[in-house]
Amino acid sequence: MASLKVLIPTDFSVQAEYAYLMVKKLEEKIPVEIHFMHVLGVPDTVSMDKNGNIETCGEISIDFVISQKEIALRKLNNLKTIYGNEINVQLELGKLTDKIVSYAKENHFDLIVMGTKGSWGIKEKLSGSETQMIARQSQVPLLSLMCDRSDLVIKNILLVHDFRTAKKENLSLLHKLIAAFNTKTHFLQIIYSENERAAIDSSMDKFAAENSIKNYDKHFLIDKDIENGVVHFNQMQEMDVVCIGTHGKGGFFHTSATEKLVNHLFKPIISFHIN
Repeated sequence: MASLKVLIPTDFSVQAEYAYLMVKKLEEKIPVEIHFMHVLGVPDTVSMDKNGNIETCGEISIDFVISQKEIALRKLNNLKTIYGNEINVQLELGKLTDKIVSYAKENHFDLIVMGTKGSWGIKEKLSGSETQMIARQSQVPLLSLMCDRSDLVIKNILLVHDFRTAKKENLSLLHKLIAAFNTKTHFLQIIYSENERAAIDSSMDKFAAENSIKNYDKHFLIDKDIENGVVHFNQMQEMDVVCIGTHGKGGFFHTSATEKLVNHLFKPIISFHIN
């Protein structure tokens, strides 16, 4: 059976607990290797060698960094007491989003799982949430959620995509979920007029064949943009998990859709990079 190597970035908040509970839900059907990582935010002038020794050439006090490191390590090791010795823990120094993205890629994780408080209004316009930034930058798929979904039953997965072009995408995580939970995949295309439906309908079948997806339904919704379309579709048809791609830059799926949904939709969302 396929397994998952999962990274849970933690700031020791309840949101990290939500992430862990979601991973345990996945573990009911898929063998999971769980890694918790805490990033100690420090300037670039501070570094830590392989033996855990702190070095600094800036103004920040080395004693202060050492004390913060010791506090973080105690909290990380306490997670083993709470969740069991089978979990892995890791402490890293640096900028939060950059460190999570690079660590996940370099250590070949299958999935990053993060609880998020979300982000609205002026805060989103200024910076967005850390989860939103990771969705933009990470080559490793990100599963984000805002609340406890330990009662989740994964039967229906919504795949939001631009099906106008049918080509093979990296959907290995989706395939693992389909195989493990025997889910139905629901293709959703947000359209702006009924004239688009016929051409995209046949393209969806080509996409399914190209990506080896057999158990699927096709859906179309006329709406003003992708974010509103996904929200409105979920109000009409209850989906368990939403999958949506991002280019990681300007384009069809960018700040107007994937990143906003990460911050606003009260559903587990898997964001992944598309070609």
